[in-house]
Amino acid sequence: MCWSLLSPTAENPDVGHPAKSVIVHSQQAMPFPVKLKQKPPHAFVLEALAPLNPEVRRMFSGFAVYLGDRIVCMLRDHKKSPRDNGVWLVLSESANPADPDLRREFPSIRSIGLLGDKIRHWLLIPSDSPGFEMEALHACDLLLQHDSRLGRVPQSRR
Repeated sequence: MCWSLLSPTAENPDVGHPAKSVIVHSQQAMPFPVKLKQKPPHAFVLEALAPLNPEVRRMFSGFAVYLGDRIVCMLRDHKKSPRDNGVWLVLSESANPADPDLRREFPSIRSIGLLGDKIRHWLLIPSDSPGFEMEALHACDLLLQHDSRLGRVPQSRR
């Protein structure tokens, strides 16, 4: 989310004074659909992806993040099954979830308990792991570099 302090103008000379500051939310930096009643958790992920204009949509017990037609992750912080809270990464069709390089880059990554063995191309960076923010930001860096291992076009968008 992007918040900015307005500067004084001729129309509003009080803006910018410490006692009379006005804070404005910028929709340009983080375009969320208006229908969202809750704010997505782990906002730092969306801030890091802002140059790619992510689209955020409610999905199950979290918020799906799309870059164009590709779903790239889901942000989750829910009371039910807190073990699965964090950033759910979506791997591409060509990525191997057991890839040792992927496991080295994301030491805490694991399968998602709620999904069981049914969906293996979604992996979790758990929010309770010591390196959560660092690993989540690394995933953002890979997405900013258009890493082919992350993201896929869901069947509903094909």
